[in-house]
Amino acid sequence: MYAFLARWADRLINLSAVIGSAGLIFEVAVILVDVTGRLFNTPLYGAQDLSEMTMSIVVFGGMAMADKLRAHVAVDIFEEQFPAWLNRSSDVFSALAGAAIFAGIAWTVYQSSQISLMLNLATNVIGLPKAWFQWALCAFSVITSFAMLLRAFEMLARKREQHA
Repeated sequence: MYAFLARWADRLINLSAVIGSAGLIFEVAVILVDVTGRLFNTPLYGAQDLSEMTMSIVVFGGMAMADKLRAHVAVDIFEEQFPAWLNRSSDVFSALAGAAIFAGIAWTVYQSSQISLMLNLATNVIGLPKAWFQWALCAFSVITSFAMLLRAFEMLARKREQHA
């Protein structure tokens, strides 16, 4: 069962990273067109809206991959001074705390998307519905939370295998 979940988690993580990467390419293209257009006094209409909304996809799309690669910022000044069991415990706790935080982000953003739908909120210039981007952010947060939870269980299972 764990292998099945891990395989699906990897697929979802890779998908969110690809979507985040596509968002980054789109962001660069928008900025390039906007800056070039400003040179000729014709900036890209709605560039600010596109940049702001795409940035949420870029940041949260890559979050699960950053966790998978353990590429988040970590302060390990005292790690060598602590016993191995404390370092493992703090790693498991960090993964569980991260999973809870991203689940909370997903829930809060989902609730916010309901308000956006109710009030018909959209971006200022070109009127992109904010709820769409909130749903994307929510999905990326759920994927990140799921990945962190699996990582915590993997670390716990590895610890049990070492003691068996």
